[in-house]
Amino acid sequence: MALIEVEHLTKIYKTYKRDSGFKSAVKSFFKRDTVMIHAVDDVSFQINEGEICGILGPNGAGKSTTIKMLCGALYPTSGKIDVMGFTPSKDRKKYVYQIGAVFGQKSQLIWDIPPEDSFRMNKAIYNISDKDYKERLDTLAGLLDVYQIMHKPTRVLSLGERMKCEFIMAMLHGPKIVFLDEPTIGLDVIAKAKIREFIKQLNHTGTTFILTTHDLEDVEQLAHRAIIINHGKKVFDQSLSKLKTALGEKKNVVLSLSKPFDGEIPGTKRLPSSSEMELALEVDLSRTQMDQFVSQISKTVSFKDISIKELPMEQIITKLYE
Repeated sequence: MALIEVEHLTKIYKTYKRDSGFKSAVKSFFKRDTVMIHAVDDVSFQINEGEICGILGPNGAGKSTTIKMLCGALYPTSGKIDVMGFTPSKDRKKYVYQIGAVFGQKSQLIWDIPPEDSFRMNKAIYNISDKDYKERLDTLAGLLDVYQIMHKPTRVLSLGERMKCEFIMAMLHGPKIVFLDEPTIGLDVIAKAKIREFIKQLNHTGTTFILTTHDLEDVEQLAHRAIIINHGKKVFDQSLSKLKTALGEKKNVVLSLSKPFDGEIPGTKRLPSSSEMELALEVDLSRTQMDQFVSQISKTVSFKDISIKELPMEQIITKLYE
């Protein structure tokens, strides 16, 4: 069942340009050259209930603008957004009760008071009953193990501790949809793992998550599907398994050599290696069968060990951007 339906979404910004220098600055008071920027250009997609969907793209691609329109913070220039029967930019007062948001670079917590006081503020804003507030806070604090830090001023918390409390802030009113923008930015490995596990557990209860991030490990571990936007246009919208095969059946093969090898292997692309005793290759299995490749390379290269892996997500995404 589609929870979010987006049809022909477009956002055009009007801006101005001028050359540098004093003369150009004076001239701009009287005449400016107008530039129309298509931040989002005719994008359509659906997101189903209970899904974790990653919206990806390079800087300036339009993904953050798309998220802001889905949240209701921006009006679209044209197109339609339907989220659970709401039009986000028009039904904002009712709509915000159904959504939550966590932004890795912006805090909802008040700096000089403990997170628990910020939680009580949200309780009042969203008119959460005492019973629901206590049950949800106990559940969320237990999942994230923050009982000991909720009573400290926010300013003394580490980034990982603060981000855990940010998630509680976003989830206290029981939103059906949560928007995540770089939710693990700057966190260490342990904190990232805790946040990802928390997202998975809430998703199992039916919460829908929309994730934008440059940390592709977040996408690999969390998302069921990826929507890629580049230059304002949607260029990919399928499952992660389809994303990994978007460039064909390519594999990375790494050989531990018995002796250095400087030559080239026909039908492969040589990749950077960590030492002269390692040979890394990209092989397209749609053109060469693996058994044929291994047989061919055994005649050419002396090696002790071989590992075969899928292309890293970074490599796949980079090629799609290009």
